[in-house]
Amino acid sequence: MHEEVFVTIVGSRHYKGSEIFRVGQIVRLVKDFENSYDDEAIAVELEPFGKVGYVANSTSTVARGTKSAGRIYDSFDDERYGLIRFILKGDAIVQLIDYHEFSLLQGEYKVIASFFNLP
Repeated sequence: MHEEVFVTIVGSRHYKGSEIFRVGQIVRLVKDFENSYDDEAIAVELEPFGKVGYVANSTSTVARGTKSAGRIYDSFDDERYGLIRFILKGDAIVQLIDYHEFSLLQGEYKVIASFFNLP
């Protein structure tokens, strides 16, 4: 069993606002290599809006019980997915999910064989 990891999305007021967040939405976390303010910046994208904020990376913005961008930065290559679990004071709390969970949530898995049709 893997550890559940949660992060806080901040800065939504600079993009589309927090009103677009809904519990159960899937977000894409993307390393922002061009960010001149933070070497460990992770942008958050939400379809169809695009960038909607960043993973919190400051002790004043990381919600209790969540990890900072710096704590998760080296745990993935360029992108990762998450599921919005809570909305707290305009910030979204996101549970990181692996690619298999993402695929299941997107309905990408299809049954190609049935146990009842085996030769």
